[in-house]
Amino acid sequence: MNQDIEIIKSSGEKAKFSLDKLRNSLKHSGASHNLVEEIVARVRDELYQGISTREIYNRAYALLKKEKNSVFASKYKLKKAIYELGPTGFPFERFVSALLEYSGFSTKVGVVMDGICVTHEIDVVAEKKGRTTIIECKFHGEEGRNCNVKVPLYINSRYTDVKTHWDTKKHETNSLELGWVVTNTRFTKDAIRYGKCVGLYLLSWDYPKNNGLKDRIDRLGLYPITVSTLLSNREKNFLLSRDVVLCRQLLKDKFYLDHLGVSTLRKAKILDEIKQLCNQ
Repeated sequence: MNQDIEIIKSSGEKAKFSLDKLRNSLKHSGASHNLVEEIVARVRDELYQGISTREIYNRAYALLKKEKNSVFASKYKLKKAIYELGPTGFPFERFVSALLEYSGFSTKVGVVMDGICVTHEIDVVAEKKGRTTIIECKFHGEEGRNCNVKVPLYINSRYTDVKTHWDTKKHETNSLELGWVVTNTRFTKDAIRYGKCVGLYLLSWDYPKNNGLKDRIDRLGLYPITVSTLLSNREKNFLLSRDVVLCRQLLKDKFYLDHLGVSTLRKAKILDEIKQLCNQ
């Protein structure tokens, strides 16, 4: 019966419901086999024709959140947590910058660079081993909005303008070798095809395969502060306004929890959740 259930994706498209997709997403949270199967069975029994992926997610998330270990629920809400970095997109730029720093880059956010024609404000400039990379971040605050080919087309023109000027600088020791486009959603097939053709590096939620944003975050334990199930929205917004975008950063800047008036007991619970998320 469940194989015949049609669901509505965030983009508005219809698709066949897949128990395996739900099961895999729950496994990714670190929940035990028995818990995963229990939640799959509960959600399966509540399915109906035309149910949205958002409602399926909400039901599974609510069941995970009931567990004593809130880390499962935190990991499960990763995609939603990145949307919560909005609405300006600036925290997303800080988040991308932080991801790169933990991968050995030195980074700067919001850098004005000269092109051969005009100047450009670049979201993130990263340096590693004598190579400079310029990165443009395309943040969407709502699901279902993918990056079409216009995005890499536009960004490649900016990259080309900056690189043309860069190559005229005789005393520049670093080489400018690559332009990146990073989005929290997905790229269309044409966008990927164009990026490959012109040599842009594209990074999205699930692209490149096994090395997208989701994979990098899980591998490095670099979760955004918004994944926490114990912090309130007010507390998260306060931390983001202080440039605390990663859970890992809060471990270093615990004093912010004191500024927020968090009780000793609750503070211990929050830090324990975050240590588990950061694999510490």
